Amino acid sequence: METKIKAFLETLDRSPRTIFAYRNALNQFVGVVGEDVDLNLSTYTKFLISIKSKSPATKRVYTTAVRKFYAFHKAWSPDELKEATEHYTRTQGKRIVNFNREAVEKVITYCASLNGENSSSPRETLEALRDRAFVLTLADTGLRISEACALKRGDIDWLEQRSIIIGKGDKQAVVYYSNRCIEALKAYLHARSNVEPNSRTPLGSQPLFARHDIRASKKIRPITAGGMWKAIKARIEEAGMERNAIRLHDFRHYFVTMTYLAKGDLKMSQVLARHESIATTNRYAHFNTEAAKAYDEIFNKRTE
Repeated sequence: METKIKAFLETLDRSPRTIFAYRNALNQFVGVVGEDVDLNLSTYTKFLISIKSKSPATKRVYTTAVRKFYAFHKAWSPDELKEATEHYTRTQGKRIVNFNREAVEKVITYCASLNGENSSSPRETLEALRDRAFVLTLADTGLRISEACALKRGDIDWLEQRSIIIGKGDKQAVVYYSNRCIEALKAYLHARSNVEPNSRTPLGSQPLFARHDIRASKKIRPITAGGMWKAIKARIEEAGMERNAIRLHDFRHYFVTMTYLAKGDLKMSQVLARHESIATTNRYAHFNTEAAKAYDEIFNKRTE
């Protein structure tokens, strides 16, 4: 089987990352069905059953790799493999998005008030201004935390209040920034300019959000998603809530919810959130529905 796998992978005109993923998928396949087996529908079905507990993304990669492997060796009917895949990897429908909107708004309000005036050191001042700018960025742009951490200063078009990013799936997208977000970013960067050392790195190539903790070196270093989430967790506690009151993705949920509530336009929310499929955005469509309006009319606006 190893020889067959090697021959298949050598024909792929794909990125090293994709080839690595396919190799891993085929190793999983061999681990389930064995080395010396026929490539038939029964073998493929056995593999499908073994990966039922995997995430949808993992199942998609695994089944794609194995089906292409079968096709390369002309092992079975593609239509029958597709039918088996759909049967055994069928997942439950998308669930309605549910998050603690009140908690998210509370921490946004708290962070919006951070100005560093009560900080005991320049480092704490910078952290306060950074955390304010970061939380407002998450809330008002819909950026994922990893995408925000990856931003460079030169990515921002300050006049147009937008940036072009490489997001999920290696796709380009336009992200827009609110007035309060831009103001917070400018205040943070102005404070940084007063304390950061001269750097050989061009200004536009420097990270938009930097580390300011005690362990950070004198170099201007970008903060990681993990480090930023840890900082936000601390702000959540300062705002008087439990650390687990807000989940990592809740700021993005908040952004999509607010865009949909404001316009009631699912397609527009999809564009702003950069969802590949409108089915993903549709998980937010329980807000601002005709049913909700009818309920409000019946129970909340009745005349005596």
